[in-house]
Amino acid sequence: MTKTAVVTGASSGIGAATARRLAQEGFQVVVAARRRDRLDALADEIGARAAALDVTDSASVAAFADTLPHCDVLVNNAGGAVGMETVAEADVDAWRTMYETNVLGTLHMTKALLPKLIASGDGHVLNVTSTAARLYYEGGAGYNAAKSGQAALTEVLRVELLGQPVRVTEVAPGLVRTEEFSLVRYRGDAERAAKVYEGVVDPLSADDVADCIAWALTRPAHVNIDQLVVRPRAQAGRKLHRESR
Repeated sequence: MTKTAVVTGASSGIGAATARRLAQEGFQVVVAARRRDRLDALADEIGARAAALDVTDSASVAAFADTLPHCDVLVNNAGGAVGMETVAEADVDAWRTMYETNVLGTLHMTKALLPKLIASGDGHVLNVTSTAARLYYEGGAGYNAAKSGQAALTEVLRVELLGQPVRVTEVAPGLVRTEEFSLVRYRGDAERAAKVYEGVVDPLSADDVADCIAWALTRPAHVNIDQLVVRPRAQAGRKLHRESR
């Protein structure tokens, strides 16, 4: 039977790239996000099913789960960063948004689909976190905290599911250039968003991360990739090599 893979946050960036790659790998892909217009275009392109979904809303998640007859793979990709304020100047609403999308969104989806993943006999939960989950930086406390929480959830889930036919993987990307991540973080300020990548030769692309995700998901059933950290060659830890003009 063809395996079904659910990808959240699939309307752009890493989520869309992952959906395309998994379709190429032979999965029946279900793409889910809030922006249905983008999802429909992607679904038409790759032969997937599109579903409007808000991972922060437990009722939305439950309704979505009820539409799935079965599920083999869950890619929790929905998330993101908002703002670069210091702790002293923190925007509490932005912190709440980051926690609800990155942590509670992952929790809602995993809790709702776990019975189907177990019933599949070969389930897989893959959570897309970030190197920000373990490397902290000035102005990043809200995102650091949210991604740390998501990473902790992932590790605990792996322990709790030991003995069940479900693998649990964390993919933690470093600097990835997508069309929206930094733009959202800087609240639409395109100039500030562009400076994140200024002088960095070949930051990771969404396709690079999707390649890692697909590799982890297509290992033999007895092989669990616990954590995969991926950075561009121009990055080491928090340090970036920037070419001077």
